[in-house]
Amino acid sequence: MTDTLATVTLYRPVNQAELDLIAAADWRAFPPRLPEQPIFYPVTNEAYAAQIARDWNVPYYGVGYVLRFAVDAAYASRFPVQNVGGPEHDELWVPAEDLAEFNQHIIGLIQVAQEFRRE
Repeated sequence: MTDTLATVTLYRPVNQAELDLIAAADWRAFPPRLPEQPIFYPVTNEAYAAQIARDWNVPYYGVGYVLRFAVDAAYASRFPVQNVGGPEHDELWVPAEDLAEFNQHIIGLIQVAQEFRRE
């Protein structure tokens, strides 16, 4: 009998520079946070990730992507869901120092779910 690992699907809005670093990691890991970024915040739903990618990343960077990925659900439960606005604005707050370990709990590949560009 084979046990199936329970996973949770998360989303991450990114710009081109972050997408390029993820691609360089063979779509298996997120890059380390910058010193001024103490938290890695994947979001819990695609609509919220799309809102950030479209409304914040496109005006600032010219392009925004929504990434979809699965994480071991038991591990992800270590990070309580934080609501940062409306009912759909839920995020996990992963301390920057835990990101390397978080990456080890990603199941499968990180995938591009949506892309938004300045028109």
